[in-house]
Amino acid sequence: MSKINIIYCFILLFINLFIAGDALADRQYQVVAHPDVIEKALTVNVLRAIFSMRMRTWSDGQAIKVFVLDDNDALHHSFSKEKLNVFPYQLRLAWDRLVFSGTGQAPINVSSQEEMRSKVASTPGAIGYLETIYIDDDIHVLQIR
Repeated sequence: MSKINIIYCFILLFINLFIAGDALADRQYQVVAHPDVIEKALTVNVLRAIFSMRMRTWSDGQAIKVFVLDDNDALHHSFSKEKLNVFPYQLRLAWDRLVFSGTGQAPINVSSQEEMRSKVASTPGAIGYLETIYIDDDIHVLQIR
Protein backbone atom coordinates (compact mmCIF):
# COMPACT_ATOMS: atom_id res chain seq x y z
CA MET A 1 0.00 0.00 0.00
CA SER A 2 1.41 3.38 -0.92
CA LYS A 3 1.72 6.35 1.43
CA ILE A 4 -1.00 8.18 -0.48
CA ASN A 5 -3.44 5.29 0.02
CA ILE A 6 -2.63 5.16 3.74
CA ILE A 7 -3.16 8.90 4.09
CA TYR A 8 -6.41 8.63 2.12
CA CYS A 9 -7.61 5.85 4.47
CA PHE A 10 -6.81 7.95 7.55
CA ILE A 11 -8.66 10.95 6.11
CA LEU A 12 -11.74 8.80 5.45
CA LEU A 13 -11.52 7.33 8.95
CA PHE A 14 -11.43 10.78 10.56
CA ILE A 15 -14.32 12.04 8.43
CA ASN A 16 -16.41 9.04 9.48
CA LEU A 17 -15.54 9.59 13.14
CA PHE A 18 -16.61 13.24 12.98
CA ILE A 19 -19.87 12.36 11.23
CA ALA A 20 -20.67 9.66 13.80
CA GLY A 21 -19.77 12.01 16.65
CA ASP A 22 -22.04 14.73 15.24
CA ALA A 23 -24.90 12.26 14.92
CA LEU A 24 -24.61 11.35 18.60
CA ALA A 25 -24.27 15.00 19.63
CA ASP A 26 -27.40 15.91 17.67
CA ARG A 27 -29.54 13.38 19.53
CA GLN A 28 -32.88 15.11 19.98
CA TYR A 29 -34.48 14.62 23.37
CA GLN A 30 -36.82 16.50 25.68
CA VAL A 31 -37.63 16.74 29.36
CA VAL A 32 -41.08 15.21 29.80
CA ALA A 33 -43.65 15.06 32.58
CA HIS A 34 -46.99 13.48 33.41
CA PRO A 35 -49.87 15.32 31.66
CA ASP A 36 -51.26 16.56 35.00
CA VAL A 37 -48.07 18.50 35.86
CA ILE A 38 -49.08 22.16 35.65
CA GLU A 39 -45.63 23.56 34.89
CA LYS A 40 -45.01 24.35 31.23
CA ALA A 41 -41.38 25.50 31.59
CA LEU A 42 -38.56 25.12 34.09
CA THR A 43 -35.31 26.97 34.63
CA VAL A 44 -32.07 25.01 34.54
CA ASN A 45 -31.67 25.61 38.29
CA VAL A 46 -35.10 24.14 39.04
CA LEU A 47 -34.44 21.20 36.72
CA ARG A 48 -31.13 20.56 38.49
CA ALA A 49 -32.85 20.77 41.90
CA ILE A 50 -35.47 18.25 40.78
CA PHE A 51 -32.99 15.74 39.37
CA SER A 52 -30.63 16.10 42.32
CA MET A 53 -33.68 15.24 44.48
CA ARG A 54 -33.56 18.53 46.43
CA MET A 55 -36.94 19.74 45.10
CA ARG A 56 -39.63 17.25 46.07
CA THR A 57 -42.94 18.89 45.10
CA TRP A 58 -44.36 20.80 42.14
CA SER A 59 -45.71 24.32 42.67
CA ASP A 60 -49.21 22.91 43.33
CA GLY A 61 -47.92 20.64 46.11
CA GLN A 62 -48.01 17.42 44.09
CA ALA A 63 -45.08 15.06 44.85
CA ILE A 64 -42.41 14.85 42.13
CA LYS A 65 -41.47 11.34 40.97
CA VAL A 66 -38.15 11.40 39.14
CA PHE A 67 -37.35 8.70 36.57
CA VAL A 68 -33.86 8.23 35.11
CA LEU A 69 -32.07 5.80 32.83
CA ASP A 70 -29.03 3.81 33.95
CA ASP A 71 -25.90 5.83 34.75
CA ASN A 72 -24.11 4.28 31.76
CA ASP A 73 -26.88 4.97 29.25
CA ALA A 74 -25.82 7.37 26.47
CA LEU A 75 -29.02 9.43 26.76
CA HIS A 76 -28.59 9.77 30.55
CA HIS A 77 -25.03 10.92 29.97
CA SER A 78 -26.14 13.50 27.36
CA PHE A 79 -29.02 14.72 29.52
CA SER A 80 -26.82 15.13 32.61
CA LYS A 81 -24.13 17.06 30.81
CA GLU A 82 -26.26 19.13 28.41
CA LYS A 83 -29.39 19.93 30.43
CA LEU A 84 -28.14 19.76 34.03
CA ASN A 85 -24.53 20.81 33.40
CA VAL A 86 -23.22 18.03 35.66
CA PHE A 87 -21.56 14.70 35.04
CA PRO A 88 -23.58 11.55 35.72
CA TYR A 89 -21.19 10.51 38.50
CA GLN A 90 -21.92 13.83 40.28
CA LEU A 91 -25.63 13.03 40.25
CA ARG A 92 -24.93 9.53 41.56
CA LEU A 93 -22.82 10.96 44.41
CA ALA A 94 -25.62 13.36 45.38
CA TRP A 95 -28.23 10.56 45.29
CA ASP A 96 -26.02 8.19 47.30
CA ARG A 97 -25.41 10.91 49.92
CA LEU A 98 -29.18 11.38 50.35
CA VAL A 99 -29.84 7.65 50.62
CA PHE A 100 -26.97 6.81 52.98
CA SER A 101 -27.66 9.80 55.24
CA GLY A 102 -31.35 8.90 55.42
CA THR A 103 -32.43 12.38 54.31
CA GLY A 104 -33.86 11.43 50.93
CA GLN A 105 -34.13 8.86 48.22
CA ALA A 106 -32.66 8.26 44.79
CA PRO A 107 -34.73 8.63 41.62
CA ILE A 108 -36.45 5.60 40.12
CA ASN A 109 -34.28 3.79 37.57
CA VAL A 110 -35.87 2.50 34.39
CA SER A 111 -34.25 0.12 31.95
CA SER A 112 -35.33 1.67 28.63
CA GLN A 113 -36.92 4.69 27.03
CA GLU A 114 -40.08 2.65 26.42
CA GLU A 115 -40.33 2.01 30.16
CA MET A 116 -39.54 5.69 30.86
CA ARG A 117 -42.39 6.79 28.57
CA SER A 118 -44.79 4.33 30.16
CA LYS A 119 -43.87 5.27 33.76
CA VAL A 120 -43.97 9.03 33.14
CA ALA A 121 -47.33 8.75 31.34
CA SER A 122 -48.89 6.68 34.14
CA THR A 123 -47.36 8.21 37.30
CA PRO A 124 -48.87 11.48 38.59
CA GLY A 125 -46.15 14.09 39.22
CA ALA A 126 -43.58 12.17 37.15
CA ILE A 127 -40.67 13.73 35.26
CA GLY A 128 -38.05 12.19 32.99
CA TYR A 129 -36.39 12.62 29.59
CA LEU A 130 -36.92 10.96 26.22
CA GLU A 131 -35.70 11.08 22.66
CA THR A 132 -38.32 12.82 20.53
CA ILE A 133 -39.27 9.61 18.71
CA TYR A 134 -40.71 8.27 21.99
CA ILE A 135 -42.81 11.36 22.73
CA ASP A 136 -46.55 11.19 22.12
CA ASP A 137 -49.76 12.80 23.39
CA ASP A 138 -49.67 10.74 26.61
CA ILE A 139 -46.88 12.90 28.06
CA HIS A 140 -46.20 16.59 28.49
CA VAL A 141 -43.00 18.21 27.13
CA LEU A 142 -41.44 20.80 29.45
CA GLN A 143 -39.54 23.77 28.07
CA ILE A 144 -36.19 24.49 29.70
CA ARG A 145 -35.20 28.16 30.00
